[in-house]
Amino acid sequence: MPDSVPSRPTFAEAFRFWLKLGFISFGGPAGQIAIMHREVVERRRWVDEAHFLHALNFCMLLPGPEAQQLAIYLGWLLHRTWGGIVAGSLFVLPSAFILWGLSYVYMAFGSIGWVSGIFSGLKPAVLAIVLSAVLRIGGKALKNEVLWSIAALAFAALFFLHAPFPLIIAGAALAGLIGGEFWRAKFLVAPAPDAGKSALPAQTQTPPSLARSLRVALCGLAFWWLPVLALAGWLGADSTPVREALFFGKAALVTFGGAYAVLPYVAQHAVEQQHWLTAPQMLDGLGLAETTPGPLIMVLQFVGFVGGWQNPGAHGPLLTATLGAAITTWTTFAPCFLWIFLGAPYVERLRRIERLTCALSAITAAVVGVILNLAVWFGLQVLFPAPGRPDWLAIGLCAIAFVGLQQLKWDVIPVVLGAGAMGLMASLFP
Repeated sequence: MPDSVPSRPTFAEAFRFWLKLGFISFGGPAGQIAIMHREVVERRRWVDEAHFLHALNFCMLLPGPEAQQLAIYLGWLLHRTWGGIVAGSLFVLPSAFILWGLSYVYMAFGSIGWVSGIFSGLKPAVLAIVLSAVLRIGGKALKNEVLWSIAALAFAALFFLHAPFPLIIAGAALAGLIGGEFWRAKFLVAPAPDAGKSALPAQTQTPPSLARSLRVALCGLAFWWLPVLALAGWLGADSTPVREALFFGKAALVTFGGAYAVLPYVAQHAVEQQHWLTAPQMLDGLGLAETTPGPLIMVLQFVGFVGGWQNPGAHGPLLTATLGAAITTWTTFAPCFLWIFLGAPYVERLRRIERLTCALSAITAAVVGVILNLAVWFGLQVLFPAPGRPDWLAIGLCAIAFVGLQQLKWDVIPVVLGAGAMGLMASLFP
C-alpha cells in the first residue's frame, strides 16, 4: 500500500538487490542514478527522497564515479559499513568480470560485433530510463522558478559552454548560500526526511567523532594501498601493473566530473607517455565500457588490461594483463569507500543546518541540469549516430520503453533485457 510504512530490508534482501543492480546498471551515471532512484526510492521505498537527494549532492562533490559512491552511501544508510561494502562492491564486480572477458576476446581474437548489436538495443532503453528519471527527480526537486533557473543555467553551462563540472557545483552552492540569506523561502525547500515514508530510521546510528574518523582513515588507506605494496614486492616497482596502480591511484584523486572529464587526462598519460595502448584501442575500450553495466570509468580497467597484455614482462601476457586490470580497478574504486565512510556521518548531521540546506537545494537543482545534460548528450549519440540521419529503430525502442516506464509502470529489468534482445536480433537479421 502506498501509505503504509515500508519494512526495512534484511541484509539478505539488500544483498540480492545490489547484486541485481550490478547486472542492470547500464547507461553511465545518469542511467545508474535513474535506476537507483526508481528502485530504491519509488518502488521499494527503502530510502526517502530527502535522503536520496542529500546523498546524491554529496557524491557529486567527490572525485571518482558518483553513481558507485551513491550506491555505497545508500547501502551505508540501510546497513552501515557492511551494507556500504556490499553495495559498492556488487555495483562494480559484475562489470569487472564481464569487461575482463570482453577485453580478453578483444586482444586474443579482435572480433566482438555481437556485443555492439546487444548494446544498440540497450542504449535507447537506458535513454528512456534517464528521461523518466529527469522528469521525476526534477518534478520533486525544482519547487519554484529560482531552482528551475539554476537547473537551466547548469545545463546551458555544460552543454553549450563546456564549463568545468566542479565550477558548476561550486557556483550552485554559492548561489544557495547567498540566496538563503536574502531569499530564504525560495531556497529552503529541500524535503524533510520522513521515517514514515521509507524504511530508514528517523536518526542516523553513526554519530561522527574524531576517533572514528581516524580509524576509518587509517583502515581506508591501508585497504587502498596494501595490495599495491604487495604487488610491488612480487613483480617489482618497475613492472607495468605497479606503474598502472600508482598512476590510477593518483587519478582517483582528481577525477571530478565523471569518466568523460578524466579520459583526456588518462589518454595523454596512457597513450602518449607510457604507450600502454594506442588511441584507437582507447576508443575501442570506451565502447566496451559503455557496453557493460557498471560505471563508465571501467574503461580504466580496459587500459590496465591492454597495458599489461602488451607489456607482459616475465609473467606472460594473460597473467600480467589480468593483474593490471585488477589493480587498476582496485585503485580506482577503493578510495570511494573511504570518502563515503569518512564523510557520510558528517553529511547526515549537516542536514539540520538551514544555510547548508539552502546550498544543497541549489546543488540539487544544478544536479538536475547535469543529469539532463548527460541525457541530451547520450540521446544525440543514440538517436542520431550520424548527423542528420536518425536511427528509427532506436527512436522506436526508446519511445516504447519511455511510455512503458512512465505510464504503464514497467519494471526496469524486462525493459533492459527486452531491448537488448531486440538489438541482438536486429544485428543478426538486418
